[in-house]
Amino acid sequence: MKEKNLDLFDPSTGMDSDYMPNSSTRDGDFGFAFNDSNFSDRVLRIEIMADSPETRSDGEACHSLADWARHRKRRREDLSLKGVTGRWLGVLAGSMGFSHSTAAVDTAGCAEEQILSCNQPDTDDGLGCDNEDEEAVAMIEESPSGDEGANSNDSNWSMDGSVLRVQTLHISSPILAAKSPFFYKLFSNGMRESEQRHVTLRVNASEEAALMELLNFMYSNTLSTTTAPALLDVLMAADKFEVASCMRYCSRLLRNLPMTPESALLYLELPSGVLMAEAVQPLTDAAKQFLAARYKDITKFQDEIMALPLAGIEAILSSDDLQVASEDTVYDFVLKWARVHYPKLEERREILGSRLGRYIRFPYMTCRKLKKVLTCTDFDHELSSKVVLESLFFKAEAPHRQRALAAEDSTPTNKRFIERAYKYRPIKVIEFELPRQQCVVYLDLKREECANLFPCGRVYSQAFHLGGQGFFLSAHCNVDQQTSFHCFGLFLGMQEKGSVSFAVDYEFAARSKPTEEYLSKYKGNYTFTGGKAVGYRNLFAIPWTSFMAEDSLYFINGILHLRAELTIKH
Repeated sequence: MKEKNLDLFDPSTGMDSDYMPNSSTRDGDFGFAFNDSNFSDRVLRIEIMADSPETRSDGEACHSLADWARHRKRRREDLSLKGVTGRWLGVLAGSMGFSHSTAAVDTAGCAEEQILSCNQPDTDDGLGCDNEDEEAVAMIEESPSGDEGANSNDSNWSMDGSVLRVQTLHISSPILAAKSPFFYKLFSNGMRESEQRHVTLRVNASEEAALMELLNFMYSNTLSTTTAPALLDVLMAADKFEVASCMRYCSRLLRNLPMTPESALLYLELPSGVLMAEAVQPLTDAAKQFLAARYKDITKFQDEIMALPLAGIEAILSSDDLQVASEDTVYDFVLKWARVHYPKLEERREILGSRLGRYIRFPYMTCRKLKKVLTCTDFDHELSSKVVLESLFFKAEAPHRQRALAAEDSTPTNKRFIERAYKYRPIKVIEFELPRQQCVVYLDLKREECANLFPCGRVYSQAFHLGGQGFFLSAHCNVDQQTSFHCFGLFLGMQEKGSVSFAVDYEFAARSKPTEEYLSKYKGNYTFTGGKAVGYRNLFAIPWTSFMAEDSLYFINGILHLRAELTIKH
């Protein structure tokens, strides 16, 4: 039988024939049968175990997501301290023939200390895991026939005083097995114990309410709780007992609650086993989208973002809509954050190489910044050499090849060839030193980018350098002073302000149909002083409507290709 987290009553999931043959059930409300002996074939005995002193007491409730997060952290720390004991119990269970996920115990012939509970870590390799307190273990024990003990809530202290009380419920094994592969395996393992009527589960006192909600959901397909902390408890219980439909239900309710930075981060830092569940993906996707939208201007919120944990930083950096000047800004920010949170060089190299580096889109960084990447000690030298070489090859590709690479090699965690919505548009630059200092700059604009310029917008290119001076291109939607029509203009500006004087010959060109070759549109010369710009208000000598028309001569496959040549005058 394949171990799949599937729900026979969940129409959104399929079911393999070897999991439950000939099943065609749909969602149904069996709430009337919950804890009713008339519709039950077994008795579930729930032993409520005392929480450790480090975790929440039985009477303490989580009233906020912050409380829930602190409680989860304490539980993980406590479990890590108990890891040695848990591994010893796992070895003991293995020696007695118990499986890793479930253990069947005949209490008539076993001592109390040989019982495994769902709160004791049981690892085969001796190593702990993020979600080791979520492994569910059930015991099936022989009991006299009849319904004695059912529907009760008894005090049942064990020899070590760890069992606070016992609850017993009437259950229907077909209903539980249809909802949960955990219960399906428990009731169909083919062993003698699977035929016994009494089943025992052990849970912590802090998990009792969530388990009762989960069991009720498996009958009624609904929950009575609506608060985020309680829903998270149920989500964790649903993951433990493999009830995918309940995980999906909790995920949907949590998504419908108001999202905050705190709740979004909490959803992204759930145990890895829960995060990997398909049912939780819509919740984590919503959390990532919330953080990416809230912090898309990383310059404006830099102090707040610097305090975020790794999961939050990854969510923000994965966005295509970051409001940044260029990818250089992203690179500088990632280094700054990594140096604060990982002051040790070895740890910083590891986190940059294995986690954060993939979110930096190196092909869209400037060549000047790529040179700095090669000498940056925060990155492993082999990795930095690889990403810089890959970036230079990408920059050398024709635009259509760049778009093809972006389409072919894009995944949610690898978007290095996808262009963000930069404030300053990426360019290609070819530099010459002889016979004169000269550079050729290529700027491509999408049709929708040009359309957004109307009626008076402008877009700037990344900076480029000639003769030690910084320059940029800017495309405008202007009003032609002679005709009063809107038109497309292109300008060349110098970054540095002050008394610097710089004489330059320049030429603007654009690809044009039908030849699709670059045709010169404007030539001139200008002596720049800091902060000045020069250009042509109506580059194509046509109205804006003609420039943007479907049959425009200047958009080739939806792209406007511009070129500027600059030469230093002597």
